[in-house]
Amino acid sequence: MPDNFADRLLAAIEKKGAPVCVGIDPRYDRLPDEFRTDGAGNIQRVEAIERWSRGVLEVLAPHVPAVKPQSAYFEALGPAGVAAYFNLVHYAEQLGLIVIGDVKRNDIGSTASAYADGHLAARPSPDAITVNGYLGQDGIAPFVDVCREKGKGIFVLVRTSNPSAGSIQDFTGAEGVKFYEHIAAEVARIGSAEGLVGESGYSCVGAVVGATYPDEARRLRQIMPQQLFLVPGYGAQGATAKDCAAAFTPDGSGAIVNASRSVIYAHLRDRYKHLDWKQAVAQATQSFAQDITRSVGA
Repeated sequence: MPDNFADRLLAAIEKKGAPVCVGIDPRYDRLPDEFRTDGAGNIQRVEAIERWSRGVLEVLAPHVPAVKPQSAYFEALGPAGVAAYFNLVHYAEQLGLIVIGDVKRNDIGSTASAYADGHLAARPSPDAITVNGYLGQDGIAPFVDVCREKGKGIFVLVRTSNPSAGSIQDFTGAEGVKFYEHIAAEVARIGSAEGLVGESGYSCVGAVVGATYPDEARRLRQIMPQQLFLVPGYGAQGATAKDCAAAFTPDGSGAIVNASRSVIYAHLRDRYKHLDWKQAVAQATQSFAQDITRSVGA
């Protein structure tokens, strides 16, 4: 198994034949009927969410290289929910999936080191996590150190997919450089350091680049040629496969596209309502993967 996270992720993408991952965003009120009961307490809800999430992972494993559990949905359920998050990280690992923990952590000094240890160095822990780079290099450095030592990865928020992103990220300095371009240049510089770039030519320090801004994605690909892009925004957030393709290099590499609600809650969509929930997830996953693969030429 490659020691560099970027190499491992690219190898997994090649094996599955699709540069996609699926987000695990559990909400009790959206689970299939068989998992919900009237008057369920918090522990019962956590147990139901964990059972459902394990089933989702089993359906996904043959089709996608990676999954992205969103820690917020688990944290909202208290200590039992946090335990369920790490249980699922371990189970996904057993199924051969790359795990990207969507935790968006950041701080400075010893606090950042504690976050890095808790989310990347501990066992079990994801293969990679999302990181907020707003505090600068010293807020990212502890995560990078763990990546280098443990063969893990990070995706730094650069251009996010939410509608109001531009109110901050489009801020333009006196020299005409936008804030997201400045962050991208910093990520490229940090990610090029010794011991971070794999045999593939990509760094274990990647970037989150939303599919809802394809023109910006093309610009960011120029600024960050060695970064793998984690691309949210497809499906429920409105981005198309063509929009996502802007994040890839001409040979169809360099990025992985995420879909969450449109896949994991496929049983709620009209086109899949005639199927049981596992069949719905499987068909939605295959449709998503085929859509992206056709658009990027991977």
